[in-house]
Amino acid sequence: MVEPRASRFKSDIRIKPGKGARKPEPETRMCEAPDCIRPGDCRVSKSPQNLTEYVWYCAAHARKHNESWDYFKGMDNNDIQRFKEEALTGHRPTWPLGKRGARARMGQTPLGGVRDSHAMFAEDGDDAGTVRRPERHLTRLQIMAMDTMQLAHNATLIEIKARYKELVKRFHPDANGGDRGAEERLKQVIKAYGVLRASGLLT
Repeated sequence: MVEPRASRFKSDIRIKPGKGARKPEPETRMCEAPDCIRPGDCRVSKSPQNLTEYVWYCAAHARKHNESWDYFKGMDNNDIQRFKEEALTGHRPTWPLGKRGARARMGQTPLGGVRDSHAMFAEDGDDAGTVRRPERHLTRLQIMAMDTMQLAHNATLIEIKARYKELVKRFHPDANGGDRGAEERLKQVIKAYGVLRASGLLT
């Protein structure tokens, strides 16, 4: 026998309560202060060190709790000053503006200038947000010049110039009492620097 359609869906039918039906009353919290019998309708944090756990007080006890609360208790002058400075930005991290600011903080990869802040394209061992220098394609002469000056192949212009000054001072005849070995090494350094400058790496 086929069950009637009405009885088949009877359990899915929602019946609206009548107008006279009483709504359930909300649960009343009591003040958590000792010996207080008033409703606890004010939520307050337990302590400055525990801001995410709350207690419920009546208005009078909540006022008393807030008045006795010293947020800076236990902090020295340096901690208080740091708190004031960080409060100016809502305690969010900040960095200087400009090309050496956020861009340097977030890090750049040789992905066409795209920032890889979360190291999604980083190799194992790379840290998120670190600045990785792009690989430089050098000629054989440029590689030999870099090796002569004991430089990494991706050394920056500043690093190359600093190493050149350092090596010239180290191997200069005046600093080595006329040592022929140092003089020969100085010639190699000057020649290597000339190769790098002529190839356009120092512009």
